[in-house]
Amino acid sequence: MCGALLVGSTSALAAWQVDNNHSRVNFVSVKNNAIAENHFFKDVSGSVDESGMFKLAIDLNSVETQIPIRNERMQKFLFNTVEFPAMEVTANVSELIAQAKDTGVAQGTVQAQLALHGKTKAQQIAVSVVASRAGDLVVSSMMPVLVSPADFALQPGIDKLKSLAGLDSITRAVPVSFVLTLNEQ
Repeated sequence: MCGALLVGSTSALAAWQVDNNHSRVNFVSVKNNAIAENHFFKDVSGSVDESGMFKLAIDLNSVETQIPIRNERMQKFLFNTVEFPAMEVTANVSELIAQAKDTGVAQGTVQAQLALHGKTKAQQIAVSVVASRAGDLVVSSMMPVLVSPADFALQPGIDKLKSLAGLDSITRAVPVSFVLTLNEQ
């Protein structure tokens, strides 16, 4: 998720694939200014190509809130998954991957593009990349990524959820965290 670093001469990076079984994207919602609840997405997919370009797709139909009716309402009213089935994140991570493969660990801030609900926004994300002994990479957020629903035209959906649940409020900033395992291809 960072710029390019040439190690030695012009060594190319390997391609990597996100391992959905060992990856998780989480978010927190706060209702009535007092009750925080953890949620996650069950299905994520993505890859890093040889140039270090990372692409992640989060299946919004896989949202898991531990309450089936709330899952359905988020899919229908918040994310509008019929029209917008996925959130996409792209960033160049070549420098961090090269450093992690060399030293075992890399930390840095990357400029990512978040695409959700037909809108795209650039966002800085602090990440850690760890090269495991098994040869995989583990990419995780070093701090929550604060996503503003207003940036992605999600406020009407939040208002609908608030009305359906009889709530006074649902927070307007959503902290998102992630741990992604990447397998070398």
